[in-house]
Amino acid sequence: MKLVIVSGLSGSGKTVALHALEDQGYYCIDNLHLGLVTAVVQQLMTPRLKLYDRAAVGIDARSGVDELDRFPQILRELREMGVDVEVVFFQAELDTLLKRFSETRRKHPLARKGIPLKEAIHIEKTLLAQVAGEADLLVDTTRSTVHELTTLVRDRIAGSQDESLSLLFQSFGYKHGVPADSDYLFDIRCLPNPHWEPALRHQTGRDPAVVDYLSGHPLVEEMYGMLRDFLETWLPRFEAENRCYLSVSIGCTGGQHRSVYMVERLGRHFRQAYEDNVSVRHRELS
Repeated sequence: MKLVIVSGLSGSGKTVALHALEDQGYYCIDNLHLGLVTAVVQQLMTPRLKLYDRAAVGIDARSGVDELDRFPQILRELREMGVDVEVVFFQAELDTLLKRFSETRRKHPLARKGIPLKEAIHIEKTLLAQVAGEADLLVDTTRSTVHELTTLVRDRIAGSQDESLSLLFQSFGYKHGVPADSDYLFDIRCLPNPHWEPALRHQTGRDPAVVDYLSGHPLVEEMYGMLRDFLETWLPRFEAENRCYLSVSIGCTGGQHRSVYMVERLGRHFRQAYEDNVSVRHRELS
């Protein structure tokens, strides 16, 4: 049985993720107390309920500090039962969370007894630190729309083949901030910049003219070759350690040209080995 434990900060997209998993055939339970997870899984594994071979549960800080401190032990118990467990943790920047609560007029689950919203978010983050530390996949939704998050869940979690490494190649612009959910982060701002070519400025790294411009520079070819060889060397080591997810972020100044080109090219190359388990995302183009 496969179990996805969905957790994270309130307002970061946990419910959206669970809905996306449910659409992909997962049996989903939201806001389940952590102390009940093992019992629920045991029920789902009984012969009469064998129909459910994939499930997802959402847990949050309301499980309490004692249960959350036991999270690593609960994971061990589930895996000893033969359950294939993945932990996905959602997060977002403070200003984004404050804006989302303001727009939806929802009350934060910990904002009781007059606790200010900012303080409630800080308390929640502290309580969930143990869960975040055990996460197989960290997802920062600061710049993600509902539709983008749904696509990410479908492609990376629900759509990945069993026991295969799920790869995300992500482009970004340093002037917009560094992605918080990166396993590997590469800076390619040293490469020739199409932005300074007037005819190319308003195009992207997916447009043929920009592709021709960048592929004609030896430095770009050298950088691509080194990144490709580095990842080809070390990805099998992550697979050998039963790693489920790996995020590779590549940044240039604005996230429009060089990083987009490099991510597209690496994505095409690694799809030859990892097929549908490779996802490509261009943060600034979104």
